[in-house]
Amino acid sequence: MFKKILIANRGEIACRVIKTARQMGIKTVAIYSDADRNALHVRMADEAIHIGPPPANESYIVIDKVMDAVRQSGAEAVHPGYGFLSENSKFAEALAAEGVAFIGPPVGAIEKMGDKITSKKIAQEAGVSTVPGYMGLIEDAEDAVKISNEVGYPVMIKASAGGGGKGMRIAWNDTEAREGFQSSKNEAANSFGDDRIFIEKFVTQPRHIEIQVLCDSHGNGVYLHERECSIQRRNQKVVEEAPSPFLDEKTRAAMGAQSLALAHAVGYASAGTVEFIVDGERNFYFLEMNTRLQVEHPVTELITGVDLVEQMIRVAYGEVLSLKQEDMKINGWAIENRLYAEDPYRGFLPSIGRLTRYRPPEEVAGATAVVRNDTGVYEGGEISMYYDPMIAKLCTWAPTRLEAIEEMRVALDSFEVEGIGHNLPFLSAVMDHPIFVAGDMTTAFIEEQYPDGFEGATLEEGALRRIAASCAAMHRVAEIRRTRVSGRMDNHERKVGDDWNVAVQGMSFDVVVSAYPGGANVSFGDGTVMKVTSDWTPGQSLAMIDVDGTPLVLKVGKVSGGFRIRSRGADLKVHVRTPRQAELAALMPEKVPADTSKMLLCPMPGLIVSVAVAVGDEVQEGQALCTVEAMKMENILRAERKSTVTKINAGAGDSLAVDDVIMEFE
Repeated sequence: MFKKILIANRGEIACRVIKTARQMGIKTVAIYSDADRNALHVRMADEAIHIGPPPANESYIVIDKVMDAVRQSGAEAVHPGYGFLSENSKFAEALAAEGVAFIGPPVGAIEKMGDKITSKKIAQEAGVSTVPGYMGLIEDAEDAVKISNEVGYPVMIKASAGGGGKGMRIAWNDTEAREGFQSSKNEAANSFGDDRIFIEKFVTQPRHIEIQVLCDSHGNGVYLHERECSIQRRNQKVVEEAPSPFLDEKTRAAMGAQSLALAHAVGYASAGTVEFIVDGERNFYFLEMNTRLQVEHPVTELITGVDLVEQMIRVAYGEVLSLKQEDMKINGWAIENRLYAEDPYRGFLPSIGRLTRYRPPEEVAGATAVVRNDTGVYEGGEISMYYDPMIAKLCTWAPTRLEAIEEMRVALDSFEVEGIGHNLPFLSAVMDHPIFVAGDMTTAFIEEQYPDGFEGATLEEGALRRIAASCAAMHRVAEIRRTRVSGRMDNHERKVGDDWNVAVQGMSFDVVVSAYPGGANVSFGDGTVMKVTSDWTPGQSLAMIDVDGTPLVLKVGKVSGGFRIRSRGADLKVHVRTPRQAELAALMPEKVPADTSKMLLCPMPGLIVSVAVAVGDEVQEGQALCTVEAMKMENILRAERKSTVTKINAGAGDSLAVDDVIMEFE
């Protein structure tokens, strides 16, 4: 077996590979840019080598620099993770020339499957059904519009060398096709160094389901069933699960057989994924083959018990695959939620900064439940603008899908992240959404269910009552502590009252708190009584509470006169007041936010790529105003209404912070 491998990647996946290599007794080498000098993967590896400045195109994807690190380290093999150089045939060739093993498929398979145009042609020849589209090269935006009309809207504009949602746009008309072509081309060039674009029919009401395959270099192969990846935003997967709640055994077997046939057709060896679009009738169409480890591989590992990284290493070493198809049983259900440094309250825009608090839920590996968190960050670390915004993958497993969902709900509520914007509230809301719970989602789930963006979950009255009861009990504990600290409880002359008013999410509850050791009975005005038990003490940021025998996890922050509570996707201000204070509070006027309707504010830290208008221009609602690049993705900012541009404060090449004014209108 290899004695030392280099991981040509960073972040969560580098840490993931290091864990398996350590279990196998293999030493690891990390590479890092200036921005990653103190990164977790650097700390975890046995040794680390610096390879350049923060931008990936000056460090992580520069083959010569990575090869220098391989030579310096004396590594016998390289695991590329995903993204970066993982599907770069030139990198695999460079390693082969040095006599270093590539922990991935053969060069020929990478070239054939890594190019989406070529892969579709091969899939067709192998008898795999494919989505209609134009596989030739597209010269310019006008050519893209012409082809889109021939294929028929809606169309998907995709980078031939793309992946991870980069270089993808859906166009519903000529304007979007024109703009999408240019944005896809730019993103593809920046992310992959290859700006070739192709166009295919966009299948409406689709589900995104993929098959995991594993093959060795001796002609053996198995498929490890499917993953459902339908909940996506901008073609970037957010929630994945295995197996799919939609497939039946017949469709699963057919998709698995076609996936293996395609893998064998290109002489595939290593772990790979064949992605399909599946319609409502369970007709499936080949999208692409990812010749690498997928981000969402943990859910497959959890339902099969197979360590895919270990198998990749063994295959690269030349071992015969020990797995047989009849052994690939589905055990239970697994769900993965991707934690992104994206602010759901600002249109999921990237958020950067220091993680002032990062406390994942405790990992569990039991017979009836598993909680797993694959991460590449730590408390006090920094989220950089240079790389993908994903900072962790939270996974749960249980015997059934509903049990796995419930485990995920509790795990999400127990996950503490502060200092940056993040999508934990959104993930919690998805786990409670009836469409997801029923398993009826499509890839349009987010845009259909949150057409105006995510503004936090709205909890039903039963949930609000549980939170109100909990906060009333917590507030009483805090008040007792405060009076003791201030000395006002001398001789028991001053006592904390039992009557309170709790205001939350527009509702008001008059309650009476009857305390006892370790908890309290909270009585509501309608006669309802809730029994609240908890060992929470003031200052703790996480409250583990039991309300009438049901667990409730609350993220707790302090606000004047109460708490900031985050639970199940809701971000709530809960005010706990005496009856008299509640009367006075009702008379207070609400603060009106500042008027920024005549300004275009930068929604995220980023770089202005282009400005599409000039001072004096009249703009229409929906018209593109400028393009901002952040975390390798281009974002087109559009006019919200008809107006005239009166001032432009930034131009192409300018770096802006959140809420910097880009332009102003009359």
